[in-house]
Amino acid sequence: MKTRDRILHTSLALFNDEGEAHTTTIDIANEMDISPGNLYYHFKGKDQIIAELFQQYEQALSHTLTAPIEQPLSADRSDVEDNWYYLYVVMEEMYQYRFLYHNLDDLLQRYPDLRRGFRRLIQLKRATLYAICQSLLQQSIIDAREQQLLGLVDNMTLTLTFWFNYDQLLHGQRPPQVTIHQGVLQLLTMVAPYLGDEQLTFYRDCETIYASMLEQD
Repeated sequence: MKTRDRILHTSLALFNDEGEAHTTTIDIANEMDISPGNLYYHFKGKDQIIAELFQQYEQALSHTLTAPIEQPLSADRSDVEDNWYYLYVVMEEMYQYRFLYHNLDDLLQRYPDLRRGFRRLIQLKRATLYAICQSLLQQSIIDAREQQLLGLVDNMTLTLTFWFNYDQLLHGQRPPQVTIHQGVLQLLTMVAPYLGDEQLTFYRDCETIYASMLEQD
């Protein structure tokens, strides 16, 4: 692995584990056992490291969010599992760069150039979730007026964006698979109130999948 890539890899691990605000370029250099001068040869400061990490993150997550969704959320168990895996992939990619969300407001204050990128990602998350919910509506799987649908999408987008921060504040450090799977459970069960008579069955299916997924990890 090239030194530049090693710097990014080490920085990401330290930011996730120790917190970006508490990690300096000296810490990164010491962790890699290289001189600060060697690090500064590749990156002039921590802001450049963060900018490149965010660029990697935005590219990866955008690709996943815009990928065709072959099966929408459904009350059928097999479809629920398909979409569970899809949402797990989304949240797993977010978790790999979780430092961005643990102190988001402070991060955007100190690195304002990131704000535009975060806005693009939030808009893309919202568009993706709207497309899923709109498909459910068109198939008469859920019953909701347009305003209700928009509210559901906003709530799901909000949960998806701030789940890791909420989970960390409430539970502290937990195994990542627990955090991610519970986040997926939270997203999927938001759909339940719009399923009519299938609501309870759908929710129980989600709980069963949640338990089985944890057993597999």
